[in-house]
Amino acid sequence: MSKEKTLGSQLLYDGKIMQLYKDEVELENGKTSIREYIRHSGGAGVLAVDEDENFYLVTQFRYPYAAETVEIPAGKREKGEDPFVCAVRELEEETGLIADNISLIATVYPTPAYTDETLYVYLATGLKEKAAHLDEGEFLGVEKVPFEKAYQMAINGGIRDSKTLIAIYAYAAKRARGEL
Repeated sequence: MSKEKTLGSQLLYDGKIMQLYKDEVELENGKTSIREYIRHSGGAGVLAVDEDENFYLVTQFRYPYAAETVEIPAGKREKGEDPFVCAVRELEEETGLIADNISLIATVYPTPAYTDETLYVYLATGLKEKAAHLDEGEFLGVEKVPFEKAYQMAINGGIRDSKTLIAIYAYAAKRARGEL
C-alpha cells in the first residue's frame, strides 16, 4: 500500500463546520502534487424503525442542491463527541423519538476524495415519542414511511442522500438474512 508524505500544509478557510486545506505531498514515485481537502467532525444518522416496520424519515431543504431531500435523522458531531451520543441526540431533536435499542449498522466515508468526514449510521428500535426540538434555523418535516415504500424510493431515485441509502440497504440486507 502506498502512502503520500505531507511536505507542507496551508489552512485556506476555517469555518464553523469545516476547514479547507491545501497540502503539498510527495508521491511514492518521488514527484510532488497538491491535495485540497476538507476537515470535518463527521456526524451520525439514525434509521428509526417502529414495530410495524415504518421508517421515520425527515425532509429538509439542502442549499447546495437547491432541493428538498429525504433523509434519516442525522447531524454533525460536536468536537470529540461520541458518535452514539450524537445519534441519540439527533434522533430526539429531529423526530421527538427515543429508542430502547440503538446499534451501529455502518461506518461510512461519504466523499473520501476531498474530505475526512466519517458518518456513523445506527438502527433504532423500541421507539417512544417525546417532543422534537429542532436546532435554531433548522426546518424539517418528519414522515413515517413503510419499509417497502422507502426501499422503492431508494431504488427509484426518490432518495439520493448517501447515508439514507446505506441505512435502507443495510436494513434490507439484515432483513433478508433474518437478522432483525
